[in-house]
Amino acid sequence: MGTDFQMAKRQMALTAEHVARVYKHVENKGLDPIYAYHTDEEYQALIDGLLARRPEGNTFWLFASGSLIWKPEMEYLESRVATIRGYHRSFCLYMRQWRATPEQPGLMMALDRGGQCKGVIFRLDHDNMEAQLRKLLEREMRMRPSNNMARWVTAQTEQGPVPALAFVMNRKGPAYVGRLPMEETAKMLARACGHIGSCAEYLFNTVTHLEEMGIHDRHLWHLQELVAAQIAEDYALEGGDL
Repeated sequence: MGTDFQMAKRQMALTAEHVARVYKHVENKGLDPIYAYHTDEEYQALIDGLLARRPEGNTFWLFASGSLIWKPEMEYLESRVATIRGYHRSFCLYMRQWRATPEQPGLMMALDRGGQCKGVIFRLDHDNMEAQLRKLLEREMRMRPSNNMARWVTAQTEQGPVPALAFVMNRKGPAYVGRLPMEETAKMLARACGHIGSCAEYLFNTVTHLEEMGIHDRHLWHLQELVAAQIAEDYALEGGDL
């Protein structure tokens, strides 16, 4: 389940025990047939377009705000804490698989328009750029039309501003749900689980790793408290005790 993480300095309400209560084995049934997916030719066209619009310079930075921070699945040469403006973290992406099921849908976090976001930038290996981009696009932009869009943004760091690639929410995408009431969001995150894990685990990992890097997201902090309370309430109804 991947819940053996070092806890943040602040005492989170959401714990590994809460995450374990939500976990259940879910069979991987493959890609959801209600969606269309990018072809190899379309991925290559996306890569060519991104590289053509790439800001000048020999460095390539990727901005991460959520799971890319704690599960980058790519090689990188350097990382820095960075802030981008014009986008904020939001559980606005509806999900029926991966960390959810059609019977118990969940939510994934994305960068939605407005505000600002503090996260991490990774410097990627310039000599392996196309392969790295293909891996990222398959992870972040699998569906067609895509729920995410790849955009070049300016990341502010202690060493100065740098151009970075970010994956931001496509409000015209098929899974965009906008800003739901926080209580509804917490219920979905507390209950959804798919073949790669639960939404509660995703939130737990994200908040933990942000805190370890000195990034305190007040919205996510309040949300993890609500999710912990919802899991405890659900489990109590089943006759358990947390």
